[in-house]
Amino acid sequence: MPSALLENLVKTGTLKTEPPNQQEFDGLLQSAVHKLSDARLPGLSDEGRFTLAYGAAHALAVAALRWHGYRAEARYVVFQCLQETIGLERSQWMILDKCHRQRNLAEYEGYLEMTPQLMDALIEVTIEVHQRVLALGAVQ
Repeated sequence: MPSALLENLVKTGTLKTEPPNQQEFDGLLQSAVHKLSDARLPGLSDEGRFTLAYGAAHALAVAALRWHGYRAEARYVVFQCLQETIGLERSQWMILDKCHRQRNLAEYEGYLEMTPQLMDALIEVTIEVHQRVLALGAVQ
């Protein structure tokens, strides 16, 4: 049964419905695994690690949304939908939302404010999201 919140986001144009695709889902998972693995390599800059870990989290959030048959019109929405798509606690997806804002500062203003604590939290939440997305199983 579709989530009422996700259906409301469709009504407002924030999400659109689109049949899930196993190949797309698998590709997003594979991309996330590679990025997360690379983000944990020693010797990378903080900016490089952040970019990779954020990219992994975003790919996983998109995969979760796509598994449910939705596509977001805006990049940030996929993190906000994690509570509905995989049952992620608000405190966890808020970390990803904060990282999204940090990503925008870096991307559009050339300024990245990354603390070791936020980097550790990003990786920890991304690992949790990965586990929950895997638990969704094959696309229906």
